[in-house]
Amino acid sequence: MKIKLSLFISLLFITNVQAKNKNIEIRHGYTVDGYAQVKVLNNIRKELACYVAIDGHKSKFRLPPLKASRWHIANSKRYNHTNFSTWCDLLEFYPQYKKYKY
Repeated sequence: MKIKLSLFISLLFITNVQAKNKNIEIRHGYTVDGYAQVKVLNNIRKELACYVAIDGHKSKFRLPPLKASRWHIANSKRYNHTNFSTWCDLLEFYPQYKKYKY
């Protein structure tokens, strides 16, 4: 009985730890010309270090609190939303990103 209870509690804890972060939104779309594009939205009150990458080209930038990034547009119509890679984390953990523009 103790083993089942401890297993249940550990599983409950694991699922709570893996909750998704809803403070950063990724918006995908298409330009008027049909090119895929992506935008990152920061919904927290801290500055973020981010990048958007597609086909090996990485665009690094800082994202101010409660703001959205510019649209990052693919350079070919053969790309869609699945080809973009995005990443963001708190700027305080990545001071090397302070040199990048908003």
